[in-house]
Amino acid sequence: MKNGAPNLLEIKNFSLELKQEENWAPILSSISFLLRRGETIGVVGESGSGKSVTALSIMQLLSKKSAKITEGEIFFDMVETLNTKTSSSFTLQNYINLPQASEKVLQQIRGNRIAMIFQEPMSSLNPVIRCGKQITEAILLHTGLSKKEAKFKAIELLGDVQLSDPVKVYYAYPHELSGGQKQRVMIAMAMSCKPDILIADEPTTALDVTVQKNILELLQQLQEKYGMSIIFISHDLGVIAQIAHRVLVMYKGAIVEQGDMQTIFKNPKHPYTKGLLACRPKLDEKPERLPTVEEVMQKAEGKKQKEATSLFAPHTSSLVPHTLFSIQNLSKQYPVRKTNLFEQQSYFQVLEAINLDIYEGETLGLVGESGCGKTTLGRTILRLVEPDSGNIFYKGKNLTELSLSSMRQLRKELQMILQDPYSSLNQRLTIGQMLLEPMKVHRILHHDKERRNRAIALLERVGLREAHLHRYPHEFSGGQRQRIAIARALTVNPKFIICDESVSALDVSVQAQVLNLLNDLKQEFNLTYLFISHDLSVVKYMSNRIAVMQQSKIVELNDAEEIYKNPQTEYTKRLIEAIPAQKSIS
Repeated sequence: MKNGAPNLLEIKNFSLELKQEENWAPILSSISFLLRRGETIGVVGESGSGKSVTALSIMQLLSKKSAKITEGEIFFDMVETLNTKTSSSFTLQNYINLPQASEKVLQQIRGNRIAMIFQEPMSSLNPVIRCGKQITEAILLHTGLSKKEAKFKAIELLGDVQLSDPVKVYYAYPHELSGGQKQRVMIAMAMSCKPDILIADEPTTALDVTVQKNILELLQQLQEKYGMSIIFISHDLGVIAQIAHRVLVMYKGAIVEQGDMQTIFKNPKHPYTKGLLACRPKLDEKPERLPTVEEVMQKAEGKKQKEATSLFAPHTSSLVPHTLFSIQNLSKQYPVRKTNLFEQQSYFQVLEAINLDIYEGETLGLVGESGCGKTTLGRTILRLVEPDSGNIFYKGKNLTELSLSSMRQLRKELQMILQDPYSSLNQRLTIGQMLLEPMKVHRILHHDKERRNRAIALLERVGLREAHLHRYPHEFSGGQRQRIAIARALTVNPKFIICDESVSALDVSVQAQVLNLLNDLKQEFNLTYLFISHDLSVVKYMSNRIAVMQQSKIVELNDAEEIYKNPQTEYTKRLIEAIPAQKSIS
């Protein structure tokens, strides 16, 4: 970014209210900032702070029936890209106030001049249209390319976002892709018309660290090549520090602090900014528990804090540990879809000769890139996916030899917390019904009154209230839904829980609360965890040992500290090197 670059976007004293039931609630309060050509602004804050609503306001995607602008303007430079790159004179006549623009003008701007990468790719992509066609539609709408040229352009874009088989992805439907692959399709679609402004709303949340690094480098290359400006929204402060020139910190609908990246992260002024920085797990230290934003802000106000107690220790005991699970030569493959009737059936190897022991009372971290087999391994251990070969011993019993009825008896001891609590919770049931159902199935306690009391106790244990029993999943935030999923897993008194990317979609402050909660519950209920994540800093904080998985195999297994300090494989070294640098924000 060059100093003195012209303003591409200017937001002045922008305030907005959203209709909630019959009342209007203030969501944004006097938002003001500038975006220069070729600049990247990072926007950080907790869920509900107004980050995404600000982005949707710029795109004018909020319904006028449910959103009301109470004051302010959003000015956008309407001079054509070719002219702005050769002209140094910019007058007020070049700018348009987006909230006052006609729908016809906005249609010309959206996707073409201002593009957006949405946080939830599954809900943003049409499930019944092939991914490639969805990209070519955007290209055909805003360019003069033919259908054939648009197809080649779409395949080229899919290659640019690090998809290994762009042609295959072009013809794939969204449900055939992993979460990370769908996110990259969204990025390719947003970049299809070389926009002047790219709004990226949590674009790397579903990506592992190596792909995340590649995507960030790609965005920086495209920015440099086309002079594009970026508004980058993320809860990951390490990512923001890596890509942004300036940072906006949002809290309860207002910008509480803004400035250049180095100033904000090295010398934060507002207690909220200090809290966001403090609650992120660091690789070079392992505190007894993670501070939360609320605790840091209370400390700044002089309020007394509870004393932290040690919750766990690295697995360094000289005693021989008791093995809870012993996985031996576990393998699984899936058939690859045929492209024609006479093609010979081929298979994709997901798990290949996995050998792994999980000790009672430990947290075993499992890391690796998307598609390496982490989730399949977790599901296969619980026999939610049947293995092709190998043995799974749990307390000496070979699970692969048990009948379905015998396996059903063990289900209450073996639980799983899934990545997306919204899709894993039944939207038609209240929270109370969801908590009582597994207790009835497994005949835990004698009658519904006792079960209801236990459900209330578990909700309170995860930071919720009795009143929440009668609410539905859509009435809760992402962090609250994850707490409900944890409470549901605990209803049947499990001994072993698989946490499959259970905090990856949460902002750092909620993430710290959930990680502390998981450690508290581990001690209280004597639990054993298999903690699956692509975030190595979180895995290192949580785990006693870490297993590194690459292309269906476990390539390294050691104590968490030893894995980080002395990695034995080149792959593990690349994973560690790809973690967004935290020195710049500590």
